[in-house]
Amino acid sequence: MPLNHVMHVEDDPDIRAIAELALVTVGGLEITQCASGAECLSAVSHRIPDLVLLDVMMPDLDGPETLRRLRTLPGMSEVPAVFMTARAQPGEISEYQALGAIGVIPKPFDPLTLADQVRQLWDQAQPSAG
Repeated sequence: MPLNHVMHVEDDPDIRAIAELALVTVGGLEITQCASGAECLSAVSHRIPDLVLLDVMMPDLDGPETLRRLRTLPGMSEVPAVFMTARAQPGEISEYQALGAIGVIPKPFDPLTLADQVRQLWDQAQPSAG
């Protein structure tokens, strides 16, 4: 199954704009953008994404806590999640994967390769056919 719809959760409007360009214009993906964890939790009730791309450090509800809450919502327990963060040390990456993330994309990210990075993580997370 190809990756079509990404929910991107990021509190910084400049990073949201760059990610939209990277994922939609360069990558050809459809995205829903949320400025906070709370907005994300509300948005998934309208449409469940194929993948969630989550900023780690956000005010009020950070990325890890947003993911914990997403996992309790109908239809969201198996949706792959990827964290984006400037804090991508090996120990931190292990923590994010322990929370159920399929990968971590370090910031700053390359807008020309972001969609490919997300697709690669998506492909790796798909159950192999056969």
